[in-house]
Amino acid sequence: MTTYDVLVAGAGPAGAATAAYFARQGFHTLMLDRHTFPRDKICGDAVTSGAMEILVGLGMKEAILKAAAEQLFYPIDSIRLLSPKGYQLDTPVNDSHKEVRTYIAPRLHFDNLVYEGALAAGVEFQQGAVQGVVRENGRAAALTVKTAEGTQTIAGRLIIGADGVTSAVARDLRQGQTFTDNHRAIALRAYLTGLDIIPGGVEFYMYDEILPGYAWIFPTAANQVNIGLGMRLDIYRGQKSKTTLNQLLDHFLSLPAIKPRLQPGYTLEGVATWQLNMGSQTNLPYAFDNALLVGDAAGFINPLTGGGIHNALISACLAGEVGTAALKANDTSAAALKRYEKLCYQQLSKDMIRSYRLQYIMLHFPFVIDWLVRRMGANSRFAQTFIAKL
Repeated sequence: MTTYDVLVAGAGPAGAATAAYFARQGFHTLMLDRHTFPRDKICGDAVTSGAMEILVGLGMKEAILKAAAEQLFYPIDSIRLLSPKGYQLDTPVNDSHKEVRTYIAPRLHFDNLVYEGALAAGVEFQQGAVQGVVRENGRAAALTVKTAEGTQTIAGRLIIGADGVTSAVARDLRQGQTFTDNHRAIALRAYLTGLDIIPGGVEFYMYDEILPGYAWIFPTAANQVNIGLGMRLDIYRGQKSKTTLNQLLDHFLSLPAIKPRLQPGYTLEGVATWQLNMGSQTNLPYAFDNALLVGDAAGFINPLTGGGIHNALISACLAGEVGTAALKANDTSAAALKRYEKLCYQQLSKDMIRSYRLQYIMLHFPFVIDWLVRRMGANSRFAQTFIAKL
């Protein structure tokens, strides 16, 4: 049986970026996913310039510029925020001078770009659904993978769990430790054709019915938007009205700021829901003997925005940095990999904990949002926070 240097469960942005990092360091790397690519993924589709710059560092600059030139990615220039009482704030996105921008990048195209970038870096790919972790003397040693030919066991010196919110790798490694509902979110996304858009502008709507969540409108083309909303899971489940996400979307479309912009015969397609694990829960590990968790499998979703792609790519690079040193030292023990958790705390978790505290303010003191939107004006740090944390 071939033993890979690095075995990555999941070929989404976190997994593919992590695999690309290791392959560029010369490690024999295999990436596994139950899907072939391209494939769609339920998401708001916003990707910041900071996330794109990470991919540039992994050798994917030309692919990004090509996708933008072919209008697969829609560049963003401005943000609009509406507060619970309807106060409006418009502010520019401050990256128009950069070569790679903030884009609305549908996951069908974006994920395939990162996947192809990993293959170009020398990563091998095998289709198969990861079932769980095989331990040897208490250490992660291999993955069981269900393929068209049957169930296989594939070994790796270092195993990366990047298999999303429902991660089989995280389930086995964390041994029953899970996220609580107040650190989880639920969201709905649809593609709407037939809405007057703000050219180059994304919109965030914060109103009482879904606080501390929000609704969004992200343009993907001149006449199409990614539209949706997200709520904290405990608040959604605790509603006295038991309103469904589809009903909440209908209500959003009926708001005075939205309804007049709907064109006759508009259509909604691709309506789908998903859950997210937020990185504000602090008692869950990311580093184990011979294994690390990255991206959504680790739970690196920002509580304020529900965004996870930028954090996923940061965690991929941190895993690559720590894992490279561990592999070269031939020591992939939990003690050696613990530095990954420290770096994740410094660069990701501290900020997500602050965002969770801001959630509390939004939930219990929504007038603060009204005050911020009214008083802070253009270039508001409050508005920039949303786009920076997607």
